[in-house]
Amino acid sequence: MNTELLRRLASRIAATVAEMNEAQRRMAALRFAQDRYLARPDKAPDCYDEFLARTSGPLLREPPASERTPGQRGCPR
Repeated sequence: MNTELLRRLASRIAATVAEMNEAQRRMAALRFAQDRYLARPDKAPDCYDEFLARTSGPLLREPPASERTPGQRGCPR
């Protein structure tokens, strides 16, 4: 085998391993996303901090402001 063929083969193997690594990283991020473990996933977050905590994975549909419970202010710290 010549060196050019070995170099192309090594490059393809490296690209395949890199793609599998990226897929594994994305699956772990989706699997451990906080919004998968919410007690009431259809309820909107109460404050901006809670919203930021929930957006680590794929976003769920949040209800519009008109459908949220009135009077909810911010999260207690």
